[in-house]
Amino acid sequence: MIDRQAFRRSFDAMGAALARRGMDITDPNGAWGRARALDAHQRELKSEAEALQAERNRVSKLIGQKKGKNEDASAELAAMGEVSRKVKELESQAKKAEAAFTAVLMEIPNPLHESVPNGNSEDDNVEIRRWGTPRTDAVPPHWDIGTDLGILDFEAGATLAGSRFTVLKGAAARLERALMQFMLNTHVDEHGYEEVWVPAIVNRKTMTGTGQLPKFEDDLYKLEGEDAFLIPTAEVPVTNLYQDQILDAARLPIRHCAYTPCFRREAGSAGRDVRGMIRQHQFDKVELVHLTTVERALSDLETLTGHAEAILQRLDLPYRLIELCGADVGFSAQKTFDLEVWLPSQQCYREISSCSSFGQFQGRRAGIRYREEGGKPQAVATLNGSGLAIGRCLVAILENGWQPDGSITIPNVLRPYMGGMQQIS
Repeated sequence: MIDRQAFRRSFDAMGAALARRGMDITDPNGAWGRARALDAHQRELKSEAEALQAERNRVSKLIGQKKGKNEDASAELAAMGEVSRKVKELESQAKKAEAAFTAVLMEIPNPLHESVPNGNSEDDNVEIRRWGTPRTDAVPPHWDIGTDLGILDFEAGATLAGSRFTVLKGAAARLERALMQFMLNTHVDEHGYEEVWVPAIVNRKTMTGTGQLPKFEDDLYKLEGEDAFLIPTAEVPVTNLYQDQILDAARLPIRHCAYTPCFRREAGSAGRDVRGMIRQHQFDKVELVHLTTVERALSDLETLTGHAEAILQRLDLPYRLIELCGADVGFSAQKTFDLEVWLPSQQCYREISSCSSFGQFQGRRAGIRYREEGGKPQAVATLNGSGLAIGRCLVAILENGWQPDGSITIPNVLRPYMGGMQQIS
């Protein structure tokens, strides 16, 4: 959630940062326009309340003086009753105005960091660097590779659950498990993360804390008869482990990694990546989450992104790092780097990890604060990123490791997790 004080103190600057996202800040019926109107209404109510309080104090003093002189104070008592009635009415209005103001603030995305490049679409994202040599020969798509080897069963997935579900068999199932274990071991043993195992179902408050609600409810799987949801990413429960807490600054940064299944309706992606495993309703992911100080947030983003890159490098998968432009940065993020892995069958890079700094946006929403010694509590800064999306890693391994005889070469780092297996054939 945006900072209320900054909203009032730096209204124009914050509005300009939101406009770089493509948000219409001139529409009086839009979230920004409504927030401004509700804030003005709140100020009016506060001014009226202060005036009434001053009047109540004046009348109360006058009543005391008259009673001290044994004079009739009935008129003043009547006036006091009227003032009290108005104060009660104002309090009710103020409560409603506060709820409305808070609700509309929840609709406003995180203002972009000043370093984020301008742009109107994903075409304006900025490439930072590339790693590895992309394969340019003709390679079949992963769905043909996996079907021919008998390790990917799309028909079974559709029979069991519907479109965009896949059954992994044999070596593919073991490869999925090997990737999960390799990623977790690397992040825990070498990158210093504490692993956590969290629920895959969370409540509305938890979803709201990281920014999935209220804006993205149509993309979530909601449990019928319950105000609970399947998680779209481990970011949601892991970040909210600290909701409504005040942390000692000495504990920061806190770094967690977690494996979870993830569930997304993909409501806005009809017709995109219909075949294969690129865009599934259920997929596995290892997530990296940082809670840190405001001052460290951007440097920690570089660190987190580097940890995700290390996984791709050890898997020997060519990739590129891009910085998202203003129009492509997600709702809760203030700055984002994407890692895109090379898929030979498509002869292009496809996203496999999104690493973001959220500033204090999620900290405010989830009530996660920290306190320096002798200081006042302030919202914690949060970051997260995929380390990595396991299904897309599997896809990349099938295509980049494909051999003309139809076999798949398994990356060296995964062979100990595969019982020494060097090839899938």
